Amino acid sequence: MKKLKIIVVMPAYNAEKTLKKTYRDIPKGLVDEIILVDDGSKDKTVALAKKLGITVFEHPNNLGYGGNQKTCYWEALQRNPNVVVMLHPDYQYDSSLIGELVRPIIQGRFDYMFGSRVRTRREALEGGMPAIKYFVNRIYSLIANLVMGVNFTEHMSGLRAYSAKALKKVPFQRFSNDFVFDQQFTVSAIVKGLKIAEIPIPVRYYEDSSSIQFWRGAKFMLGSFWTLFLFVLSKFNIYTSKIFK
Repeated sequence: MKKLKIIVVMPAYNAEKTLKKTYRDIPKGLVDEIILVDDGSKDKTVALAKKLGITVFEHPNNLGYGGNQKTCYWEALQRNPNVVVMLHPDYQYDSSLIGELVRPIIQGRFDYMFGSRVRTRREALEGGMPAIKYFVNRIYSLIANLVMGVNFTEHMSGLRAYSAKALKKVPFQRFSNDFVFDQQFTVSAIVKGLKIAEIPIPVRYYEDSSSIQFWRGAKFMLGSFWTLFLFVLSKFNIYTSKIFK
């Protein structure tokens, strides 16, 4: 691959137990800089990240998952990258596959890539994905694919890569500070005409990995379906949300 500037960003919250394993698997020599934005962790995430040589930014208060990503991308763009990879530091996503993830962006074939954990039901469940999460993931993906005219096997991945063009074109600073941020980004990217694709990645859930709680998960799903509704309104020129402008 042609050597371009690649930056990895990690939106972190209480990731002390899994950060080192996630960091260790990132391909050496491929990434120019790793940035971790800590969203008010109560553990030693910041101290560990600094010990590992990761560039760290700290939020004095917890802004939420989306608010964390906003800082991640803002700081990354200050460094004039060609590609920015968003990686959850909870070790659920195989960071050794970053090279495969960014290749289509470097080659100019796609603007936005993500890793999909859902190839078969058996593989997902045997990899430790809770059954309720698997079925919610599948139901949302089916509806989102039909609404937006795409065919992704997953819409909820924590391993994503963006071209600088994508981050500059999508108005991510207008998105929610909560978990629905990723869905807003994808829908907005489709509205903007960006080219999106996925690669398969292993499914792995560990005891130390992060997990969204029930009520926050319910709020996340309602927000995701609301974003799809806004997409429909925009498609038929009824109303255009600020997240698409």
